[in-house]
Amino acid sequence: MRNQLIKPCAIALAVTSALCQQAYANEAEEVKIDRQQTTNSVNVKPEAKEDVEQIIVTGSRLKRDSFSVTTPLVTMDKAAIEDTGLSNLSDILVDNMPGLGIDIGNTTSQSNNSNTGLSTVELRNLGANRTLTLIDGRRVVANSYSGNYVSLNTIPSGMVERVEIISGGASATYGADAVAGVVNIITQSKKEGFDFSAKTGRTDEGGGKTFTIDANYGSSFAEDRGYMYVSANWDRDFGISYYDRKRAQMEADVFYNEDELCNGVGTTTGDQCMRDTTRADWRDRSDGLPGGVFLESSKNDTQFWYDGTNLRDDWAGNEELYGINSAQYVMLNVPSDNLSLALKADFDINDSTTAYAQVQFSKSGSFNNKSPEDTSEGSEVVYINPTTGEAEPFSAGYIPIDNPYVPQRIIDSDPYKDRIYWDRSFNEVGNISTDNNRETIRTWAGLQGTMFDEMWDWDVSVGYGRYKQKQVRANELSLVRLAQALDAEKLNDGTIQCADSDARDEGCVAVNLFGEGSITPEMADWIRSTPVLETTNEQLTLMGYISGDLFELPAGYVSSVFGGEYRRDSQDIKTSTDMQTGGITYNYMPEFYGEIDVVEAFAEFGIPLLRDAPLAKSLDAETSIRISNYDIDEVGTVASYKLGLFWKPVDTLALRANYARAQRAPTITEFMSPERGDYDSYKDICDGVTATSDDIGHNNCRLDPAIAALITEDASFELDDDNSGYSPSSGNSNIKEETADTYTAGFTYSPESLKDFNLAVDYYDIAIEDAIDEISNENILYQCYASDTGYGTTNPFCNDITRGSDGQISKIQQREYNLDEIRTRGYDVVATYNFDLDDMGNIAVKLDYNHIIEHSQTFLGEDGDFVTTNYVGYGRGKDKAAFSLSWSNENLRIRWSSQFQGSFREDEQLDRDYEKAIAKNTEKCANESADCISNPEPLAFQKFGSFIKHNLAASYTMELDNNSELRLSGGINNIFDNNGAFFPHGTGNFNSDWGGGKGRYMFIGAQYSF
Repeated sequence: MRNQLIKPCAIALAVTSALCQQAYANEAEEVKIDRQQTTNSVNVKPEAKEDVEQIIVTGSRLKRDSFSVTTPLVTMDKAAIEDTGLSNLSDILVDNMPGLGIDIGNTTSQSNNSNTGLSTVELRNLGANRTLTLIDGRRVVANSYSGNYVSLNTIPSGMVERVEIISGGASATYGADAVAGVVNIITQSKKEGFDFSAKTGRTDEGGGKTFTIDANYGSSFAEDRGYMYVSANWDRDFGISYYDRKRAQMEADVFYNEDELCNGVGTTTGDQCMRDTTRADWRDRSDGLPGGVFLESSKNDTQFWYDGTNLRDDWAGNEELYGINSAQYVMLNVPSDNLSLALKADFDINDSTTAYAQVQFSKSGSFNNKSPEDTSEGSEVVYINPTTGEAEPFSAGYIPIDNPYVPQRIIDSDPYKDRIYWDRSFNEVGNISTDNNRETIRTWAGLQGTMFDEMWDWDVSVGYGRYKQKQVRANELSLVRLAQALDAEKLNDGTIQCADSDARDEGCVAVNLFGEGSITPEMADWIRSTPVLETTNEQLTLMGYISGDLFELPAGYVSSVFGGEYRRDSQDIKTSTDMQTGGITYNYMPEFYGEIDVVEAFAEFGIPLLRDAPLAKSLDAETSIRISNYDIDEVGTVASYKLGLFWKPVDTLALRANYARAQRAPTITEFMSPERGDYDSYKDICDGVTATSDDIGHNNCRLDPAIAALITEDASFELDDDNSGYSPSSGNSNIKEETADTYTAGFTYSPESLKDFNLAVDYYDIAIEDAIDEISNENILYQCYASDTGYGTTNPFCNDITRGSDGQISKIQQREYNLDEIRTRGYDVVATYNFDLDDMGNIAVKLDYNHIIEHSQTFLGEDGDFVTTNYVGYGRGKDKAAFSLSWSNENLRIRWSSQFQGSFREDEQLDRDYEKAIAKNTEKCANESADCISNPEPLAFQKFGSFIKHNLAASYTMELDNNSELRLSGGINNIFDNNGAFFPHGTGNFNSDWGGGKGRYMFIGAQYSF
């Protein structure tokens, strides 16, 4: 484990970068700067203009380009954004900025009920919680209770001027959450006049239709003392369904057969080695039939099902033949609808004081229609026992043999233990749907000006944001009421009623599960549940700072910023009664409220060390410190700091290095949330356990009371893992802040022989100590059953695992912990080249490339050993690149772009299981066992090659009368319709990182301006 190698607090007390002040600057300030020609900067006062166009970059109020800052910076301007033809800003950024990844999006949130419809990004695969998303350099209220997620679809796309991404720890500049870096969305502030634009597109294969309407207006007023900008935006994405893609309709239940050492697949005749089948044979069906399946158990030779209204007794062994393909209900791309409005203004009160304000409002919705609920006698949910108040598993249970609705044929088949196993889809109750509606308002206002003979600048502001979400989950089931309804009796007059009189008093209606349409509307009403979740997040910020030059050194002025900030974040979760009491087929979710206050003081300095010296055209140091005091006892007072150097030995070459200590305090959910329901797939380490099995962990698996009882009852018992994946999450009031040491080092090169060529190469290393995260289910299982600590109640990991009487895992509790370390290392390459073709126009070339060296998670196991999981090369490739070539000539612009993703292996656990199976076979072969397989197959659908797509966009602007113009645009994304390799582990057999099956997408648009 790497300790916290450097503790340069003494150095950092001097400190952060002159590149760190934009956190407190918004674009209204830039308007005022340009209009009044005041510096409002902490840099050495320039005496000559730079050759490269300068902009205010993230992390600074200095006007610089991305090749002359100490910390790596990547930018994307409005023209490049428009050329993509996309309206979803997160999709645009992830395609064109390799260091970014999608955290939540329309192709990744099909099963993430609360976050469906959000659009968030992450840097360095470290999660959205460690990537601080700013708007005009300001922190804004989050769009989820799950974490500090800012959804990019809450920002009017027509208002976006450019996007800047600064990587590496930036907590000293912006406070918590900037561990991986910052994504700064900078909005328009200089536009004069009105423009109206409309854009639409659709995929070549069908579905995926989108349209966007933008209206924007900017104008100066009061003799140029004021400026106002108004923006309105409407985006609609109609989504992509299962029926829109032939690949999605291909059934593929693939696995590795560890007995025959071949790649297996489900077929109509059961599981087979894939080599013995064709894709036409493949099946992936479930037993959730609308008429029901009955007596489905190895204990019953005769098993029944309904074919329409006909009761049949040939279900045994025929699930893949007669079952239902539930994938047909899964959207490949969830539809969404977003409306955004914004107003920003500033006004010069006098020559030295300006007032500014901004208001943003967004309203978004997403509706995800899913399959009807499918449940069975053993399907467990969390239920709060009304007597004890404790959470415990609950299932509807078997249908009693004397239930009056049981057909006589089923009774006559002599069911095992006179109990009716059942599994059924509740079509009569209706399709489950998740309806999310969200409203976000973000406002800030302040005063800024100059003092001390206009040598110093000051700024004071207040910001407020509120986010409200209402999620309605329709047509879930109450298993408590269903259990009451299955306990039925028949009266002498033929009436069938619930046997429990107390349940009858509450309105209980006996339910008939036998046959399609057997559940009447009255029955459906009794068992139907409509859970509702309402979230309100609020954020209040107060901030003030002053900036100016402290004194002059031989190399120039020492610039500085001093300031303070107060922030209060609150979160209020309200849930319907059925979510609080549980017993329903949706996640258990209690109500809770939490808030966190933080008071901060910061100082930032830019120190010019050398100018025009031998081997030092310039040498600058940039330092900062931020002291933060949280009202969380486990966090208290923490210090973030930064030290950066920028050295130009010659005009054409610059070396840069940066160290930062960054902190992230727990979010309200991480710190305060009670247990809340969630599901996550995992493989039980006890899978295949028998009385004599010798797999890793099986000795301890046999010590589990439920498994031990089953082996005692049946000496030939073998556990066939069929867990539900229920893995609820909860906060942890004992966690503290995580601390990151981030290092970046690199160079920029601009050769004289190649004018307008710029190259930047940067290495990064981010090590997060005490990282706040959950331990994977696989590692929890390993620590319980396979660590040296041993199995039992003294092992805390075993206490997080609950098994039912059938030996199956009914719950694995996932808690937040301060893990020992999360670490990621890699390097970035950015290259740009612009060259003038005289009368033939201008060409601009840009390349962004990212390579990941390491991405790992380490925690200390109960046996005292460190457990490290290295994820690099799994799930995502080590390499990602974006390339663009743009040609413009007067009013015509054409842009070709390409995105590349490197090869990867899909799942580390699959590799582990495969290697274990091969090792056992090798031992058998060495012992000349008859079970030795001489030619085992390698894993299929585990290694995936690289992916590349190409896009073409063009636009032409026509000047019209009355100082107006019309811009026409269009293009094709993914020209060659590359959807990547067949990916059975993804929704619709597509990889979401490859577009999720979107394929070729064509768009057209028009913009009228005057």
